[in-house]
Amino acid sequence: ANALKVLSTASRGVAAGFNGQPQAQEAVLQAAKTVMENSQNLILQAKKSLADPTAPENRNNLARAAKAVSQALSSMIGCLPGLRDVDAAIKAIANGSQKLVSGQYPHLDQSYQQLQLALSEAGAGLNASASNLVVASRGSNDMLAAAAKRFADDFMKMLDAAMGVAGAAKDKQDQAQVVGYTRNVSVAASKLLLAGKALAADPNAPNAKNQLSGAARNVTESINSLLGLCSSTTPGQKECENALRSIRASESMLEHIREPVNQASFFACQQSVREAAVSTNEQMGNVSNNLKRGNMREFGDNITATAKLVSNLIESAAQSAYLVGIADPSSVAGTPGLVDSTQFAQAHQAVTTACETLLNPQSSQQQVLSAATQVAKHTSALCNVCKGASAKTTNAVAKKHFVQSAKEVANRTADLVKSIKALASNPSDATREACARTTRPLMEAVDSLTTFASSPEFASVAAKISPSAQENMKPILDAARHMVASSCSFVGAARNLCGSQDDTPGWQLLNQHSKAVADSIRKLLEEITAKAPGQKECDESIMHMNQAVNQIDQATLGAISNTLQPRAESTLQGFHEQVMSALAEVDDAIDPVVSAGKQESERLGHEVITVCSHFTPLINGMVGAASKTKDHNRQVSMLNQAKTLAESMLELLYAAKRSGGNPDATAAHQELVEAAQNAHDAVKDLSSTIESAASASGAVSSLVDSIQKAAIRVDEPLMAAPGKSYVDYQESMVQAAKNIAMRSQDILGKSGTDPPAMLPLAQDVAQNYNSLAADARNAVATTEQEEVATRIKQTVAALGKSSSDLVLSTAAAASSPNDMYFRRELSDAARAVSEKVSRVLKALQAGSRGTQACLDAIEELSGIVGDLETTTMFASAGTLGPDNADDAFANHRDKILTNAKALVQDTKELVSSAASSQEKLASAVTHILGTSRKLATTAKLGAASLGSDDKEAQVLLLNAVKDVASALSGLMGATKNASGKGANDPEVEDLRSAAKVMVTNVSSLLKTVKTAEDESARGTRAIEAALDAISQAITNLNSGEAVREEASPEDLIRSTKTITSATGKAVTAGNSGKQNEAIVAANEGRKAVVGLLTTCKAAALRAESPQARDYALESGRKCGQSYHQVLEHVLSMMQKPTPEKKQKLPELSKAVAVAVSEVVRAAEGLKGSDWVNPDDPNVIAENELLAAAASIEAASKKLAQLKPRQSARAADESLSFDEQILEAAKAIAAATGALVKSATQTQRELVAQGRATSSASGPSYLKDDDGQWSQGLVSAAKMVAGTTGQLCDAANALVQGGASEEKLVAAAKGVAKSTAHLLLACMVKADPNSDSARRLQEAGNAVKTAAEHLVQAAQTAAEAAQEEQITVALSSRKTGQIAAELEAQEIILRKERELEQARIKLSKLRELKYGHGQKDS
Repeated sequence: ANALKVLSTASRGVAAGFNGQPQAQEAVLQAAKTVMENSQNLILQAKKSLADPTAPENRNNLARAAKAVSQALSSMIGCLPGLRDVDAAIKAIANGSQKLVSGQYPHLDQSYQQLQLALSEAGAGLNASASNLVVASRGSNDMLAAAAKRFADDFMKMLDAAMGVAGAAKDKQDQAQVVGYTRNVSVAASKLLLAGKALAADPNAPNAKNQLSGAARNVTESINSLLGLCSSTTPGQKECENALRSIRASESMLEHIREPVNQASFFACQQSVREAAVSTNEQMGNVSNNLKRGNMREFGDNITATAKLVSNLIESAAQSAYLVGIADPSSVAGTPGLVDSTQFAQAHQAVTTACETLLNPQSSQQQVLSAATQVAKHTSALCNVCKGASAKTTNAVAKKHFVQSAKEVANRTADLVKSIKALASNPSDATREACARTTRPLMEAVDSLTTFASSPEFASVAAKISPSAQENMKPILDAARHMVASSCSFVGAARNLCGSQDDTPGWQLLNQHSKAVADSIRKLLEEITAKAPGQKECDESIMHMNQAVNQIDQATLGAISNTLQPRAESTLQGFHEQVMSALAEVDDAIDPVVSAGKQESERLGHEVITVCSHFTPLINGMVGAASKTKDHNRQVSMLNQAKTLAESMLELLYAAKRSGGNPDATAAHQELVEAAQNAHDAVKDLSSTIESAASASGAVSSLVDSIQKAAIRVDEPLMAAPGKSYVDYQESMVQAAKNIAMRSQDILGKSGTDPPAMLPLAQDVAQNYNSLAADARNAVATTEQEEVATRIKQTVAALGKSSSDLVLSTAAAASSPNDMYFRRELSDAARAVSEKVSRVLKALQAGSRGTQACLDAIEELSGIVGDLETTTMFASAGTLGPDNADDAFANHRDKILTNAKALVQDTKELVSSAASSQEKLASAVTHILGTSRKLATTAKLGAASLGSDDKEAQVLLLNAVKDVASALSGLMGATKNASGKGANDPEVEDLRSAAKVMVTNVSSLLKTVKTAEDESARGTRAIEAALDAISQAITNLNSGEAVREEASPEDLIRSTKTITSATGKAVTAGNSGKQNEAIVAANEGRKAVVGLLTTCKAAALRAESPQARDYALESGRKCGQSYHQVLEHVLSMMQKPTPEKKQKLPELSKAVAVAVSEVVRAAEGLKGSDWVNPDDPNVIAENELLAAAASIEAASKKLAQLKPRQSARAADESLSFDEQILEAAKAIAAATGALVKSATQTQRELVAQGRATSSASGPSYLKDDDGQWSQGLVSAAKMVAGTTGQLCDAANALVQGGASEEKLVAAAKGVAKSTAHLLLACMVKADPNSDSARRLQEAGNAVKTAAEHLVQAAQTAAEAAQEEQITVALSSRKTGQIAAELEAQEIILRKERELEQARIKLSKLRELKYGHGQKDS
């Protein structure tokens, strides 16, 4: 209603502007009245539709009312000043063009040359009027009105002149050609007026300026074609005139650039200018040469080619300038619309013109057919555009409308074509009336579609180029204008020389203009190259990033020197949140930089500046967070990670600059992709660190923010196409969802037992949700079901909300573990997360019920295979028997056969359902899984019924069923991968192969069942089944399927032993020909070979080099094939034994032995450079040395915790004896630790230099020289560690008052003695001049010095103690003195006897020790 009020006021103002033109005033007011009436009707119809939306009549009436309003508005726009005159000009041209179909030509009293000259002048005038109309379309209404009237007048002059030339033509063919070319001019003129009207009506209309320029060029080209047909000027001059008109018409592209001229990239334009420069110079040279030689035909071709090249240069320059303009950070690039409304308008005009021709009684049969062709061409184009628009739009209503409109146009076109065929074959009033009846519905359909497509919501948005960007564009446009002027001067000079080749000044002028053209093109290329989009912004961003690196370096220096002052701008939590938010923005901005750097140079500047804008708050937040962190090491670590990220971003910016948006710079693209991946990794690492820090400090806001942003990004479209299928994303989403559910329950469990562990679990929830949301975007993009995509978006968003609540509840419960309210909230949040996870899983399954059924079936089949393997183990042990003693195999044979045959049919249905819907696939999977369950159950009962006495037959039957179950599992996996793929997809071929394997295994099972009770054929059947299993194992070895198990080279070597045993049994079975031995050989050989090949593949995947991996796989394949040949030969011998076959059997078994040795060699190659033999004496020695070092280090820590006994001495005295002893003991421990580490390094150097060889055997190291040396080294190291431990114990006891100083002295001397032994053991083979030997000697000296200091301190302490404790008091009586002396002598004798006994005991201990060692040796 408000819009209608404004329209009413505006219409009165426009009418008042037509002063003195009552007809124009009346037309404006009447048009406004019509709009009001139709708008009123539209509102009424909308009200009725709202009351009853389902009524078809209401919908049709509403559509008709909307169409009437649109038509009324179009009519009203046509009444505006200027546009009214344009409509009058269009009508005048249409009326005048009727002369072309009348067949009546004027006969004038003028010569043919005069008529040609008049036509040439009229054509030049019309071309000038077209250029004037282009300029006026951007000017005032008066300018447009005058330009339109002049254009119409000049067209009529040209038309009259063309009709005069046609009348003077001598034959009908010439007349038809003149009329045809003139009609082309008429059509081009009408399109130019329509384009000018569109631009004048809406100067901001998308692509209107380009459409106007294109229409002007079409007018020029049609005039050139007409004049070229009718002119007879001096040879070459016609081409020069046409070239001048073409160049001047193209020049309009350089004015008012606000939209792209074409779809070329900047570098495509640059390359086009470079190539055109070479071609233009070549053509100008040809112009001069052909003009000198008088080759005027070739001269004309050269002039035409030069004009075309110049026009291309103008177009490339205009496009380059546009790209430079929108690349400026202050500009806003235009956005393309859903459809091109101008394309619809042109198609509408073309269909209207063609229909008028059809309805014209004067139209010939040829004209009718030509009009039909035009109708079919343009309506087909409209249908294709509608199809593309419906695929691109997300508006369901618009999608449906485009599809229905396209169908309507297509149906009406088909009806019209039928009527046209009847009209062309039988022109009559009846057929023409029938054609008219079918024309009207088509016109209505096209008109309705054009009106709908012209809606503003489908229109593109023009670019907004800033003044600074226009300054950047100016050098390119100025160079292009200079090139246009030089080119026109060159063509003009060439035209003047056409009639006078001897004009020397003219030739000089031509050469000057030729050089000017070449210079101007070179200048244009230089300006384009200098203004390459994004380069300036990349340089600025690189400088900005270097400043960020310097800022981090300064902060790191402050952290190292403990001068990093805490920032007061925010709290630690606030800085963490700032960093996490900035990291998310930076991570999102990396991929757009890659995309722009690869092929969108105009976006490169915007994207790199966006990255840098997010990096400033990131660095400030990192420095702030580091300043608030108390842990010094964590400060440095955080800043180092921030620097790593900044350097990664620098690498990305340099790579983006080198790539520059050039699609052809593929080498730079690879560098750009690698740099982007490094940047992503750096962001991920830093995010993990900050999240850990945030969780530790209770700052969960960043986690909640990351979850919320991830949930929002689910609705955003992808920048690039997904690289995987829906099933792949479904699997990863299922895993992430399950992880979230598990973590929520873990959080709930930790709330009562370990509250501090809750926050790290919340961090895991956030990380898993981010992964889930990222995969959800890809899953939505890959699913074909819109309902499923909507469900995934909704359920993932709901899970994000619940996950955010869970994180917040976790933080609250962790801060107040005893608060029952918080714990209740946490329980509710965990339950909500579990519910949302189940909804996500259901949504994913809805999108792939079939593939999900395949995944579930694979899991269940794995259980069936495991159950069969367990049953086989019981059968092999002879403990598998029937529950009922009367049970017989015959009771189960038919059931097994029936289920097996049904499995074949189910397999066919499963394969066919892979290309069908998910529901059909799920049904097929369920059916075949049920059949496999029945088969496994009946097979186990049947095997048990055979009895434990016939265990080989039991194993044979169970293996056959297990093969079927395993093949079915592989078939399920292939079906999952092939679901929804095309018939030629490699996954479908894999499915067919898996189906063949399945059918083969079922056939083998059928044979096994039929011969289960036939002892004469049981062995043969077992060998056949083993051969099939081995063949499949060989095939799996060469396939790309992943192996779940892990295996080492040692496992591979061990698995070869069973091959040797199985080969022996196969040879025995072949020589004897007994069925029972054949069964044993087949079962053991099958198990051994399959196990070997599985282990081989698992071990090969861990190889360090591709060569080692390939060699291992090849050797495994050869081994399997060799044993396969042995079994084949044994089977042949059992079926038809001959002496020749027996003689060949040893040769085949020898081949197996050779293959086994190859496998062993390959396993040795898989061990890699870092593999060590645990039985190598040098390895043992090094490990023992490291253990000794660890023991000494532990003793040192123990010493460091000891404190001296409390002393009653004054505080200002020097260190006490206890303190001196402890310090000396600590010094000994540190010195022995350094000594053992030096011994370890020396031992490694000896092995590296070859002085101590490595032994691959086990205990034999005790018998060789190196082994004995290693044993001595180990013994010496253990002695050092042991004596150091005793030293620590003695020091501890001394401090606590439980031991004497003598015991500590003895321990210290023991350390010194064991150190000497270790030095001697190391120096036996070491180079005395090497650095390691020097360090070893220094370490030994340090131990010796520390031991001496300890002994000296202990002796001093002992002497002091003796002085304090020994007090002599002589009695005054002589008898007392003698008694005291005798008592002292007694003590001396007793101590001497104890000393002697101690020496004897030490001697015996040494004898026992060394004697035992000699016996061992």
